[in-house]
Amino acid sequence: MSENSHDDAHHTGPIKTPKQLLVTVFISFVAPIFIIIGLVYYVTSAFKPEAGVIDNNAQIASRLQKVGMVEIKDANRELKSGEDVFKAQCTTCHTAGVAGAPKFGDAAAWGPRVKQGFEALVTSALKGKGAMGAQGGGDFEDLEIARAVAYMANAAGGKFADPKPATAAAPADAVPAVAIAK
Repeated sequence: MSENSHDDAHHTGPIKTPKQLLVTVFISFVAPIFIIIGLVYYVTSAFKPEAGVIDNNAQIASRLQKVGMVEIKDANRELKSGEDVFKAQCTTCHTAGVAGAPKFGDAAAWGPRVKQGFEALVTSALKGKGAMGAQGGGDFEDLEIARAVAYMANAAGGKFADPKPATAAAPADAVPAVAIAK
């Protein structure tokens, strides 16, 4: 033979038969699919609730509740009269005398309160007193609440004039800017 003969054993790969080739091709396609399925299962299993934990719509809704809200009031609307505010806001308690509220028109119950003065009555209405909650900052302006106070006190014998809107701006922490006539 010749001196340059090559040994074929050194140049052959690990796959020597067609059966080995088919098995290698099959494994090279199937193995990545199972690896991907395993990874997807691993990633999505983190979002499942733990055993024994009840995760219902009420719990989800409580976690997704609103943080706050914006309410825009109509600043150019006509101010309500004392009677209108009384019918809308005050009549529930002051008509029946609920929780110690003086009944509408009861001079004996309103007498000591009227003697305290209009400013004291309006302050009690705006900031709250006893079981009555604060009315300031609600659906009505402070002037409208003051008109309702005058309406109720006058029905029980008080002599307060119906408050009028002030022409100049007043400090925010003051009793409502109304012209008070006695």
